[in-house]
Amino acid sequence: MIRQFELLERVKSYDPKANEDAINRAYVYATKMHGSQKRASGDPYFSHPIEVAGILSEFKLDSASIITGLLHDTVEDTEAKLDDIKNSFGDEVARLVDGVTKLTQLELQSEDTSQAENFRKFVLAMSEDIRVLLVKLADRLHNMRTLNFLSSIEKRQRIARETMDIYAPLAERLGMHDMKDELEDLSFAELNPDARNSIIKRLEFLRQQGGGRVSLITDELKTTLRKSGIKATVVGREKRPFSIWRKMQRNNIPFELMSDIMAFRVILDFEEDCYRALGVFHLKYPVIPGQFDDYISTPKPNGYRSIHTAVIGPGQFRIEIQIRTREMHEIAEHGVAAHWVYKQEADKTDGLQFKWLQGLVDILEQANEPDEFLEHTKLEMYRDQVFCFTPNGDLINLPQGSTPVDFAYAVHTEVGDHCVGAKINGRMMPLRTELQNGDQIEIVLSKAQTPSPMWERFVVTGKARARIRRFIRMKQRDEYIQIGRAILDRTFSEEGYELTEKGLEGIIKIFDADNVGDLYSDVGSGHIAGREVIEAVFPRLKTKKKKNDKIVPLDRARQKNKQGKSMPIRGLIPGMGLHFGECCHPLPGERIVGIVTLGKGVTVHTIDCDTLEDYAETPDQWLDVSWDPNDDSAENHTGRLLITIMNEPGSLASLATVIAKNEGNISNFKTTHRSPDFFDLTIDVEVRDVRHLTDIIAALRATPEINTVERARG
Repeated sequence: MIRQFELLERVKSYDPKANEDAINRAYVYATKMHGSQKRASGDPYFSHPIEVAGILSEFKLDSASIITGLLHDTVEDTEAKLDDIKNSFGDEVARLVDGVTKLTQLELQSEDTSQAENFRKFVLAMSEDIRVLLVKLADRLHNMRTLNFLSSIEKRQRIARETMDIYAPLAERLGMHDMKDELEDLSFAELNPDARNSIIKRLEFLRQQGGGRVSLITDELKTTLRKSGIKATVVGREKRPFSIWRKMQRNNIPFELMSDIMAFRVILDFEEDCYRALGVFHLKYPVIPGQFDDYISTPKPNGYRSIHTAVIGPGQFRIEIQIRTREMHEIAEHGVAAHWVYKQEADKTDGLQFKWLQGLVDILEQANEPDEFLEHTKLEMYRDQVFCFTPNGDLINLPQGSTPVDFAYAVHTEVGDHCVGAKINGRMMPLRTELQNGDQIEIVLSKAQTPSPMWERFVVTGKARARIRRFIRMKQRDEYIQIGRAILDRTFSEEGYELTEKGLEGIIKIFDADNVGDLYSDVGSGHIAGREVIEAVFPRLKTKKKKNDKIVPLDRARQKNKQGKSMPIRGLIPGMGLHFGECCHPLPGERIVGIVTLGKGVTVHTIDCDTLEDYAETPDQWLDVSWDPNDDSAENHTGRLLITIMNEPGSLASLATVIAKNEGNISNFKTTHRSPDFFDLTIDVEVRDVRHLTDIIAALRATPEINTVERARG
């Protein structure tokens, strides 16, 4: 355990103006308040906050953070009050202690509440002052170092998994790589001890075989640079077991082919020396392809700057070399914590350092459920980066696998919402194109465009996915309200009543709805039947229903559907509250019927679709819908054709030409059967209406190479 004078000397060594009196008083206060409390290891409890303060001093944090580390458990675990902390140590320390206490309370609740909900609150708390997170990370690191003293295997593994999923990625996002590596390795030891022990044994074997390999390589690298007139500090180290194991898994390579089991850091005085050293190494040693990254010209989102390269180095060993300045090295080791040392640099990079945190808060505002938020933030934290540029040359950091839609949302939410196309390096490309390092992206916008449900299938950033899902939820609710109002209007009119919102306001609590709009939405989504609502308004109708309840034949159900008002479906977006039946592919100009299904809204079928037989006994699910006769939009619909075509050169070309000449567009194509003479095809064609499809069918039937053409049913 660190003694009082040792802690103070550490802090004074990097911050001569540290508040010596306050740190001494906090040390004594924590020791006194925790008194005879014991940890699972049997050590006095006050050893824990003292060790946490020691970890914070290693990262050269300010006095307020050190004092918070000493006091972080007093409010939670002792009789100390927040007002006592405020009176004795000031507002700043009290606010930080309160923030850490709230995070600790969330952590203690994690066994009874979802990890997702805890993490949601976690982000809100740490967004107010990043030092709250730094203290919490130091607290978690010391707890992980003493995790083996917990007797419950289940509890140890839960804490290790939480550390691996949340705390280690957060440490990486703060640029605190040493802390991240240690948290991951301590978690790895608990979650997969066999794999870790196997890697440790291999590392021990390499040490025995190589003798003083690290020192020999270090000396040769220094000599090589000195001969070129470059003064540098070279430090060699082994990668941690988890880092090695993860890279083996990710790249599917054996231990023997790992190029960065040994990593060497070359630390120089000036930035230009970094590129000179890189040139020296690349001239002397064979470079391993695909292992070069320049994070000096394009820093990582957490502010990390360094050049990484891998070579076949001295003694023909595969090694990784990291080249950086002393200031870059300090920030690489301590991340955001180093800003308290490099104050001027902090002023330049604060926006870069904390932009990711604001991104998490943005996702928090868009996400609907805690689990959804956790999913999106994990996407943000775990993926490798790709660097792209705007037409003005601004750098945008994105996860690997990102698309132009992800890029558009990274620029601004409004840009993403109205994105209709993208030029990648001057060429128009599909929105689902995967971006590469160095791509220049120009987004094409349209005020009429809104987020497409299809985008969710290929976007990878949490911000884009959260925004798209939020739009879908809002649009879906609007459509469910429209559908629900139409269902209730029909239900009320069939019983001879007029639907009024005033009449519904008295029964919304029966259905746990907050307002009439929510009630309409629940009816439109199929969660509540229209009959249930009218029976709640007029209870006597329940008796009437029981007397007249009987099976309705299909033809009567169809006939019943033709009576009363029909709901135009113009403005409803397929895939939201409205779906077109894939069994019959209804087209404008055909008689249609809607079937209300649970949680899905309305599925539209042609009136003669065989699927309707399944709903003959539930006429309450039927909704009279119609195409809007005044709809002059250019929206296309899908018609499905079954075609038998001769197996000879040019047949498919003739088929495609006929469809194109008749202004149709093939959207899907599948061969269902083939023989030496004929192919059977299923083709989806985008058309305006049923007449347009009929014209295409007639033109296809007149084509010599085509044997039969039928519209697909079922």
